[in-house]
Amino acid sequence: MDLAVVDLSRLQFALTALYHFLFVPLTLGLSFMLVIMESIYVMTRRPIWRTITRFWGVLFGINFALGVATGITMEFQFGMNWSYYSHYVGDIFGAPLAIEGLMAFFLEATFVGLMFFGWDKLGRVQHLLVTFLVALGTNLSALWILIANGWMQNPVGASFNPDTMRMEVTDFAAVLFNPVAQAKFVHTVSAGYVIAAVFVLGVSAFYLLKGRHKGFAKRSMTVAAAFGLAASLSVVVLGDESGYALTDNQKMKLAAIEAMWHTEPAPAGLSLVGLPDMERRETRYEVKVPWVLGLISTRSLDGPVEGILPLVAVAEDRIESGVIAYGALEKIKADPTDTAARGLFELHRNDLGYGLMLRRLVEDPRTATPEQIRDTAWSTVPNVPVLFWTFRIMAAIGLAMVALFATAFLLCTLRRHETRWFLWLCVAAIPLPWIAAEVGWIVAEYGRQPWAVEGVLPTFLGASSLTVPQLWTTIIGFTLFYGALAVVEVGLILHAIKKGPFAEQEEFASSPDNPAAAEPAPAVA
Repeated sequence: MDLAVVDLSRLQFALTALYHFLFVPLTLGLSFMLVIMESIYVMTRRPIWRTITRFWGVLFGINFALGVATGITMEFQFGMNWSYYSHYVGDIFGAPLAIEGLMAFFLEATFVGLMFFGWDKLGRVQHLLVTFLVALGTNLSALWILIANGWMQNPVGASFNPDTMRMEVTDFAAVLFNPVAQAKFVHTVSAGYVIAAVFVLGVSAFYLLKGRHKGFAKRSMTVAAAFGLAASLSVVVLGDESGYALTDNQKMKLAAIEAMWHTEPAPAGLSLVGLPDMERRETRYEVKVPWVLGLISTRSLDGPVEGILPLVAVAEDRIESGVIAYGALEKIKADPTDTAARGLFELHRNDLGYGLMLRRLVEDPRTATPEQIRDTAWSTVPNVPVLFWTFRIMAAIGLAMVALFATAFLLCTLRRHETRWFLWLCVAAIPLPWIAAEVGWIVAEYGRQPWAVEGVLPTFLGASSLTVPQLWTTIIGFTLFYGALAVVEVGLILHAIKKGPFAEQEEFASSPDNPAAAEPAPAVA
């Protein structure tokens, strides 16, 4: 496999995934915020809450459409750019994606039209139910997609079949209830709720700064403050749970995030800052908080957190075991009745993926030299400085969001919505949770490298047989096309915000069809 093709395939998928993830979190969060706003309308029957729900629903619809369009493109890439990956693990990875389409996507696609066009055709409770089903569908989509992604991070409930030469499901319940997938789902969805809350908070603050639609803005801000405070606290708590899940399932990723080269005496300290050095294999100018990492990752005072160097030694042993598994598999391919080879393969089958990593250097892993095995063991270490700093950017923004929403909740409770310094802060904070979500994706996916499926399939083996010109053409094409779509989306959202929540009423008030508009204004004495 041409490694340039692999790198460009990875670049293309990363660009489309990062772009797609600009829209997904806002869709997840706004959908349930609409449910809250419409529930208030149903309970109070006050027209202002209907107006609030419809306005934010318009912005939800604009974002929803582009999220769907970019998501479909990503699914096609599995077959076009990662065909061997799809062949090798498609029996497991494809099942959650298929269920997502049948259960979740069809659900939201069925009811989203009723949500937008059924206001005057459905009763209040009926329309609220439709809005809830749309929100449920969007969040179920995230669940099934993250179950698929969680399996890539922690491949449980499946095993390699030497007769079909593919990974196959052995326990779908284990795939479904994968602890990594569950932790990723609740953490990702909570982050989406934070993004939506910051968006609503920022736009509401903009209206208050302009002195427009004050009643609308204050009510929207109050909902966003309460929803955002709960969501931001959940992100922090559930992020802790994600760290705990890494301890058992992705030790190398955790060690790289912390730039921990050596195993420390328990409980390990948490690095606040430092300068990781990949060449010298040390972290300079490190500032640590004692005990915190050990408590987060092991929930104990005596549980060790393994460092990079001992994990590389483990990887080297597993590569040697994987070479034995590869050799046994070759004998099974030549003679399926060879029981000795099957017995040997069963002893080493869990390390086959590590043996396959040698294919990056040699055609036949059995011919690899000790030096090549050592180099391959070190290739299991992701880029430590990138993971170290992206994680800290994400964590810092997460804590800042807790402070932002705690302040918003306090000011809204005191009915001091028009505190100008805070309104400017809300507007300035709009991009921050998106930045945190994007770098969080980098931590999750870049931290898994060099694996497409952790410990099972190296990334470089999963790519399709494409050419460099083909990949550059599609990368440039996607960039231009998606760039144009981004301009359109931002333009539509800004246009809707500029028109404001009462645009329809204002247009009707000035319309010739409105009898009141034709009557002269009463004289003022």
